[in-house]
Amino acid sequence: MSILKLQGRTRAQESSGAIERMYITMRHLFNRGFYKPMGVSGDTLRESLLTLRPEIYGSIANDKAELDGLLYVIDRLPHGIEECRFINLTSDEGYGNSHFKPIVPPKRRRNCYRIDDEQMNIEITRGRSEIYDILTHLTFLFIESHKIMKRVLIDEDGSVNRDWEKLEFAVKNQGDLSQTQREVALTHTASILGRTFHEITSIYPKFSTPNNPDRFLKLIWSLGNMAIKEAVKNQKRIITFSPVLRERLGHHIHGEIWANDIKRCLLDNNLLERPLHIISANMHSVMNTLYTPQALKAELKKKKVLDIYEELSDSGNGSLRNKVNKAALDKGMHFIEDKSGTNIDVQIFDTAQMEEGFNGAKLKEMKPEERPVIMVMDYAFGEQAYETMDELLKPYNANGKEMKMNVKSISIMGKAGILEGGKGDIMIPDAHLFEGTADNYPFENQLKKSDLEGHGIKVVDGAMITVLGTSLQNRDILRFFHDSTWNVCGLEMEGAHYQKAIQAASRLRRSISEDVEVRYAYYASDNPLETGSTLASGGLGTSGVKPTYLITEKILEQIFKS
Repeated sequence: MSILKLQGRTRAQESSGAIERMYITMRHLFNRGFYKPMGVSGDTLRESLLTLRPEIYGSIANDKAELDGLLYVIDRLPHGIEECRFINLTSDEGYGNSHFKPIVPPKRRRNCYRIDDEQMNIEITRGRSEIYDILTHLTFLFIESHKIMKRVLIDEDGSVNRDWEKLEFAVKNQGDLSQTQREVALTHTASILGRTFHEITSIYPKFSTPNNPDRFLKLIWSLGNMAIKEAVKNQKRIITFSPVLRERLGHHIHGEIWANDIKRCLLDNNLLERPLHIISANMHSVMNTLYTPQALKAELKKKKVLDIYEELSDSGNGSLRNKVNKAALDKGMHFIEDKSGTNIDVQIFDTAQMEEGFNGAKLKEMKPEERPVIMVMDYAFGEQAYETMDELLKPYNANGKEMKMNVKSISIMGKAGILEGGKGDIMIPDAHLFEGTADNYPFENQLKKSDLEGHGIKVVDGAMITVLGTSLQNRDILRFFHDSTWNVCGLEMEGAHYQKAIQAASRLRRSISEDVEVRYAYYASDNPLETGSTLASGGLGTSGVKPTYLITEKILEQIFKS
């Protein structure tokens, strides 16, 4: 038993070392300004990722292709990046005012621009975490491309096997493929990828788009083609970091603009001195919870409120959403669409304009100036959480006068990986441990496990790890944290960054009250300790609706009772 434990610790230590090497290397490459991912300069990144073997990248260390991981990565990178030899990471440098059409990945809010046949520019406005995220995904993508190359390249002169020739013929076919032609191409693709025909046909439609039904075939060919050019013609792919990005990173340029836009809106609407409650959440649950009772009275007579929330979560149900949105705008909601580059929209709710409070709260017994103002900010990304919260909590300078906001509470809710449970379960943390550092942030959470129990959802509590990137989840490290005395219940990317900013504002800068209440609650998007339950296995679907609204209701209950 002791030998097994020792082996487990050793593997966890290897993985921890691999993460540390990756981040040191990425910072070094960023400062250098460029590198070749499949060249000598990319060796450490590739070796560290293969040592780490993150759960989300599945069979990255095997000869066979990793299909679910490939889908996960492609959804977070711009369409067409597999065809580009030059990938340039830039700051917001004015491409939005050019003829270049922005390409926004389906699962990541970032603007990308196809400059020409060989170059893709990716705008970085969300800090280092975004760079780490992209570089990790690209490293995975290029490793997979070389797997393809090794399976199809026959000799150093560039001769390829029959499977590759057949795939290339299908990809370069001018018209749409017939079912027979497609299945022939998929048969050869299965051989190239080391996967079964069943596996390939199952994953194929998940890559398809209305304008590109055979995207999977073209993607595999493009990846292999670029790797063949690297091997035969020495045409290495190159990742560069623009001088402006290197100069601006870490200076809170986007966060400062974002925060000042919010404070200006509060001041213009005479809300800056009112009791302010900040919530980091999605852009629908708080609005729906506050205004559904008024906007959808007829619907609530026929259906349960949870069924209504599920319908509102359906992107195809625009008419229902519009009713709630209109009621919110008519009764005190101000919407601030982000123009700073943070990609974080904001809603401000003036409860003095609401007819009723929430869940029986007696707003009418409160003086108008005492009624809470609720500010909801969309999700930040990794280290961006520190930048935005740090700037938001600073005093506002207007006409030479420094004005402090009356911040009463800060609530953070969102998705996280759970270590003991499954999708849709809830985690209530009492500390955030920052992975790869000695930093830890204990706090008094106003939300308790008992507040959310008894609703048919499993609730766990303990510490949360703030990880350097979701794509680096490693089972050995997570199991160590789970089984050790750290009592870790889950992992996410922003908690430590938020708490660092809150503690700095309340205890060091004194820009907000030291008595500010904090609330943290997360619902599980995946369990990286269970096979087939990682983020790459798919989204929550409607299973996320109940925990999302349960957490929202409990946060609002406490806000209106405070």
